[in-house]
Amino acid sequence: MGLEAVKSYEEVVKAYNALFNVLLKHEAKIDAAIREKPQHKDQYIHARYDPITLNEIWEEWGNKQNDTIGAFLFKVADLHSKGISVIRDENDRKILHKLVLYLASIRYWEDCDNGMWEENEEVHASSVGACLAGLKAISKIVFVPPELIEKGQEALNLLLPKESETKECDLALLSLIYPYNIVTSEQRELILKNVEEKLVRARGVIRYVGDQYYNKNGEAEWCFGFPWLAIIYKRIGNESRYKYYVDKTVSVMNAEGELPELYFANSSEHNENSPLGWAQAMYLVMQSE
Repeated sequence: MGLEAVKSYEEVVKAYNALFNVLLKHEAKIDAAIREKPQHKDQYIHARYDPITLNEIWEEWGNKQNDTIGAFLFKVADLHSKGISVIRDENDRKILHKLVLYLASIRYWEDCDNGMWEENEEVHASSVGACLAGLKAISKIVFVPPELIEKGQEALNLLLPKESETKECDLALLSLIYPYNIVTSEQRELILKNVEEKLVRARGVIRYVGDQYYNKNGEAEWCFGFPWLAIIYKRIGNESRYKYYVDKTVSVMNAEGELPELYFANSSEHNENSPLGWAQAMYLVMQSE
């Protein structure tokens, strides 16, 4: 999305071609999961690959991520609708069809996964929403059984406004507004209200109450939460809130003009992951709005 925002369309196509190549290389694994619902984590489509060999990286890291499949389907269809075709041939089209069958096999609407943060296995609204958005979008390119969309919509409505059984409010829920635009205006307003009241901090947005990742006297404050909120407010026509979060984003850049991954709670110290590609990409999208 960052590359698209700066109109580096050749790089966008290159990136998605690489993702298709990963899926094609592991097509037999997808076929096996379609034949029978995976019973173990390693039978799911993996989330991490060596960039040279395209082999799976077997380090355990919350690799059961259904949202990645939904995200891929969604963006392939989104780019296609903009005249940026990343589908090269029938092999790519076949993979798209198999990903639809894969989501059906794993019963994505009730399947526990590690979610956006690669943590404990639960049914996550953000994962269900990603798959739902992906299926709705890709249905314009390959056939998607209507019941797959219906089951996802029903499950999402039952989960919201919570992210999961243990997460009442979660930064990941913003994905249902942008980029997926998969919620009603009422659901959107409630998600925004909860995130801003419960998660927004001085130098970023905490992922959820009680987050232990880089927890140093409190939950870490993630920088990309600010441009994410800015993008959303721009898209729903709230110019003042957009400008507010643009200013907040700029305020948390470090001396090198980078957006770090996160700041430690209530401090001006950020962790070593700087710049964070995700945060920089969100910044570029925010600037292009």
